[in-house]
Amino acid sequence: MNSLFILLDSAAAEAPKSLSLWEMAVNGGWIMIVLGVLLIGAVYIFIERYLTLSNALKGNDDSIFMDTIRQHVHEGNLDEARNLAKQTNSPLGRMISKGFSRLGRPLPDIQAAIEGEGKLEVANLEKRVSLVATVASLGPMIGFLGTVTGMITAFQDMQNAGTNISIQTLSGGISTAMVTTVGGLIVGIICYFLYNLLVSRINKVVFDLEVRANEFMDLLHEPA
Repeated sequence: MNSLFILLDSAAAEAPKSLSLWEMAVNGGWIMIVLGVLLIGAVYIFIERYLTLSNALKGNDDSIFMDTIRQHVHEGNLDEARNLAKQTNSPLGRMISKGFSRLGRPLPDIQAAIEGEGKLEVANLEKRVSLVATVASLGPMIGFLGTVTGMITAFQDMQNAGTNISIQTLSGGISTAMVTTVGGLIVGIICYFLYNLLVSRINKVVFDLEVRANEFMDLLHEPA
């Protein structure tokens, strides 16, 4: 019985120790620091852009705004409609305000001015979004760089060990290679998902602006 306990204790002592995520990241070396910085930057951009796009969508979905504009135009209160659009701090408000600033010109000129303002608003909403896509592409590439450097380290350790090669000799470089590969893929997957989520929100904003622009152009025909 005592021998059985001794065997169990020795087996428990020899059992491999599981590494935490932090310990695995540390094994990845400086490559993991670079990946971490890129991921934090991409998440920050995502949060900032997501909030901006959400506010833009709320402004575009504000039916009270367009109903009020329509009422003022029907009643001939163009100055009040113009002031309302100018005071509305949203892509839709600025786009409609640009249209009012071109009143008196041919309708194609008004429409061109609205479309031009809409493009500027979309460009502002797309600021820094491409950086998230860049991180999504760079993540796996930087992880692969860590894989290469880790394997180089493993071969150097093998060369330095000479005939006294053991698994412990190679484990450091191989561990770095595997951890950086996983880290790069994780960063790439997360950032790719975040980028596509932002793109879907931008497309929704563009669609809403186009719908509201058509409503405004139809509105200009109604009083006549």
